[in-house]
Amino acid sequence: MKGITFKINGAEITAPEGTTVLEAARMHHIDIPTLCYLKGVNQIGACRMCLVEIKGAKALQASCVYPVADGIEVLTNSPRVREARRVNLELILSNHNRECTTCVRSENCELQKLAKDLGVQDIPFEGEKSGHWIDDASPSIVRDETKCILCRRCVAVCRKVQGIGVLGPVGRGFKTQVQPVFNKSIADVGCINCGQCIVNCPVGALKEKSSIQ
Repeated sequence: MKGITFKINGAEITAPEGTTVLEAARMHHIDIPTLCYLKGVNQIGACRMCLVEIKGAKALQASCVYPVADGIEVLTNSPRVREARRVNLELILSNHNRECTTCVRSENCELQKLAKDLGVQDIPFEGEKSGHWIDDASPSIVRDETKCILCRRCVAVCRKVQGIGVLGPVGRGFKTQVQPVFNKSIADVGCINCGQCIVNCPVGALKEKSSIQ
């Protein structure tokens, strides 16, 4: 396979043709934060946390979907990149139920870790939140829309890995939610209760149902 040579943060590296900037960076132990990315399963550039700066390009690019090319120069931690990631994270948090101390994923939450890593403490964007429903009708899975960040990782593993596809984005814009079709409970569709959606959720939007009610 042809090798592609380019620069990341001034260092010249080589990666196989067809590799994304994110994958190439990880091959060389260069950290780029992600939320929606799951290697080989969910590469959609939705969360915009993996933004990088490509020299000569006007807009920042989502590194999880941007292919490497000969001679490009990539910056993964420039002031412009750091500010964009911070604002994107603040926007995600503004629509998120931030009751972290009582969340099952507290201290084991990818969103919480990113907030700490980027030093986000105050959220300047406040207002109405889109998620309201907590679906606990399933015998094994609780789905909490108030904590969903629309990363679609649960959608991808359910459809592409398990071959079931009971979850998907419903609605548009601010009203978009990840849920079963026709606003049904996950208990009323073909869920096999495998738990892969829980395992791959980066936050506490999906959790195992406790036997203690």
